[in-house]
Amino acid sequence: MPRRRKERLRVTRVEGLGAERVTRTVFDELIVEEPMTIQLDGAVVSTTMRTPGHDFELAAGFCFSEGLIGAAGITGVRYCASGSAVDTEFNVVTVETGASAPVPTARLGTVSSSCGWCGSEQLDAMCDRLEPLPPCDPFDLDVLASIPQRLSATQGLFAATGAVHAAAAFDRSGEVLVIREDVGRHNAVDKVVGSMLLGGVGVLPADELGLFVSGRASIEMVQKAWAAGFSTLVAVSAPTALAVGAARRAGMVLAGFVRDDGFNVYAPERISRGGSGHAGTRTDP
Repeated sequence: MPRRRKERLRVTRVEGLGAERVTRTVFDELIVEEPMTIQLDGAVVSTTMRTPGHDFELAAGFCFSEGLIGAAGITGVRYCASGSAVDTEFNVVTVETGASAPVPTARLGTVSSSCGWCGSEQLDAMCDRLEPLPPCDPFDLDVLASIPQRLSATQGLFAATGAVHAAAAFDRSGEVLVIREDVGRHNAVDKVVGSMLLGGVGVLPADELGLFVSGRASIEMVQKAWAAGFSTLVAVSAPTALAVGAARRAGMVLAGFVRDDGFNVYAPERISRGGSGHAGTRTDP
């Protein structure tokens, strides 16, 4: 069922300064933000503030990237655990594994648009759960620099509201395979992973693909990219120090402040400066 993702409101526009200041009534598009409870085999694991749409992808991607599914496969995704989805306003989604997944531990509280990590202990636990990424061919540096521009025309919700983040999976040529927008950065990534997990595009692990995020590269972004097997993470803003440490332990290329005229590579510690123009995992002598 299509959900309302933005709302048109009458607002007062103020322009100019001092005696030249004028006000007028205009209409503005605001992004819709609603809570969604995620359940795994009927047990609540999280409640997240999200933009309605691609809810099944969000729930599946969250359970996968948080390591809640384990070796189990997803047998179904549906609204609500019992009763009518209308009764819960399509804000409860259950991921089903036929009770094959480990018994989940609920993530207390509501997940906001910011990261829910608390430090090095969680990083150690994540590294214990996830294997280092396998070596793979590097992405061309020019391709990485071009990704934000390639995506700018496809971010419809951001163009209308200016209030959402985007995440996207792209291949070695720079072709964008799937893009998702959401008020939460982590939600946008989970929706991309969920789309791939549920058979939309691409395959997991996504070692031949890169992941783009429109905000900063927090530790949670690295975790989700690592869990899905992305070899490269590209962000338009800065990474955190904890994210860089995780990316280096994962063997993931992490680039920040990505623009068409340049970017910073934070992981690996150095990149090859050979004639190939690739972002790789070799270090210079």
